[in-house]
Amino acid sequence: MDRRGQFGCLDEILSILAGRPDIVALNADIGRNEGLQKSLKEWRQTNRKDPFMGKGQDLYRKARQLIPGGTQLLSKRPEMFLPEQWPSYFSKAKGAEVWDLDGRQYLDMTHCSVGACVLGYADPEVDGAVKAAIDAGNMATLNCPEEVELAEVLLQLHPWAEKVRFARGGGDAMAVAVRIARAAAGRDKIAFCGYHGWHDWYLGANLGDDTALDGHLLPGLAPAGVPRGLRGTVLPFEYDRIEQLNAVIAAAGPDLGAIVMEPVRNEPAVGFLQAVREIATRTGAVLVFDEVSAGFRITAGGSHLKYGVNPDIAVVAKAMSNGYPMGAIIGRAAVMEAAQKSFISSTYWTDRIGPAASLATIRKFRDRHVADHLISLGTRVQEGWQAAAEQHGLSVHVGGIPPLSHFSFDYPNGQAVRTLFTQLMLDRAFLAGTSFYPMLAHTSANAQSYLSAVDEVFGLLAGAIAEESVERRLKGPVAHSGFARLTG
Repeated sequence: MDRRGQFGCLDEILSILAGRPDIVALNADIGRNEGLQKSLKEWRQTNRKDPFMGKGQDLYRKARQLIPGGTQLLSKRPEMFLPEQWPSYFSKAKGAEVWDLDGRQYLDMTHCSVGACVLGYADPEVDGAVKAAIDAGNMATLNCPEEVELAEVLLQLHPWAEKVRFARGGGDAMAVAVRIARAAAGRDKIAFCGYHGWHDWYLGANLGDDTALDGHLLPGLAPAGVPRGLRGTVLPFEYDRIEQLNAVIAAAGPDLGAIVMEPVRNEPAVGFLQAVREIATRTGAVLVFDEVSAGFRITAGGSHLKYGVNPDIAVVAKAMSNGYPMGAIIGRAAVMEAAQKSFISSTYWTDRIGPAASLATIRKFRDRHVADHLISLGTRVQEGWQAAAEQHGLSVHVGGIPPLSHFSFDYPNGQAVRTLFTQLMLDRAFLAGTSFYPMLAHTSANAQSYLSAVDEVFGLLAGAIAEESVERRLKGPVAHSGFARLTG
């Protein structure tokens, strides 16, 4: 085919336009390839790598105008990870993967929804049980039979206990446990160790000393709104420091009603838990083990089962239901019956979804030997952090039991180093901070790809520290290390 056949029509059009400048002028205000440029701009906005411009940050700025503090959970505030850059919101979560509002996919190697999902996101067995519960009706005037079945399962896992009450979250369940303990003992004062939630009974520790919770919670938490009458009712002691507990016992005198503590976050010193149990028995105080974080991570049920030390009350939540609201207060009958002397009751503690999710979660946890996987993967990651730090000459402290692993950068500007770590890992499609709570959904390949990225990033951090350029390399502010009031 000759040129005339291929381009004849185009030549005729060009000839006509050459003689009709008025027609050409009609499109003079339209830029060359404007449609293409518009499409490219939209694509870049959708697929941009600069998190400053992401939909999640846009929505979070709006949320801060509508919601005091911006989020419902302090641990999920973007400022706790990477201010002005963190994706903030998810559109989808499956297995160990999370998608943000811009469609970007990340491997979640953080605390994985603050330890709520021990199996992984959108677990098919748990979600199937929940969907069946919804189809059968989640709420009615009558009670759901699943709560009786769940009580039986929990008592089988904890043979020292005889009674169970339910709530729908860890903080609420701990408040119930403390109410029952005080009612059973007939005394008000509490000796505590560790983090136990947001309720008045706990924050009351800061009424007398605004640093009392610094070693147990996040620095900077003022007890605003907590009744002043609670001053002196909650007395802290440090983990593995039995002499501090003895001092608290002496200060509380005959008014000590309960000892409340997490049985494990780090491996306890030999004899520590046994000594606490002996003190509680001797003083008549109710011993409450807060298993909200550690429960269902190193064994089915509470971590105290591994150590052979039984409390009077154990509280489990989070991992027991894989992302659905649930909490349980498990205890000896003589103590738990004190609940009848108080008023402990809430409508949504009777829904069907929570017990159904818990039964499915516990069943899979036991069938798949999930604790073994969590311990193995957590150990591998802890060893990987340590090896990468040594390789690059970084001063890093690794701690926690393997299923609740964490590390810290031991530098005067350690918080800035942590922020840069998160920023560089986000660039590599990892949600990462300085803690890692493994899930069943995490694979060996996930751990390997993560640790390869950690090794690379630790090398970059070592260079930045040597050059004193850590702060200059940040694209936004340094992450918060404690409670900070948000404005604007």
